[in-house]
Formats: sequence, structure tokens, C-alpha cells
Amino acid sequence: MAYIYILECADGSYYTGSTTDLERRLWQHQQGESANHTAKRLPVKLVF
Repeated sequence: MAYIYILECADGSYYTGSTTDLERRLWQHQQGESANHTAKRLPVKLVF
């Protein structure tokens, strides 16, 4: 199953993505190991 998700970054910007493992992907974003956009705007919060 694929998940579509929206993250809100610390600067108020949003990031959208898709994954088959939402928990793992969120962890990657929080560690800065993911997209450049979120890595520069930590912390991020799952909004959808």
C-alpha cells in the first residue's frame, strides 16, 4: 500500500511525498536523511 503524506516544516512551508513505509519515511525526514527541502527546515510535522 502506498501512502501520500503532507509535512509542515518549521518555517511554515509544506512538503508532499509518497511512500510504502510511512513510519520509516517520517523518521528519515526527522533525521535530515531525506529530501533537501525538509532537511533544511527541521523539525517537520505530519499534517496529512
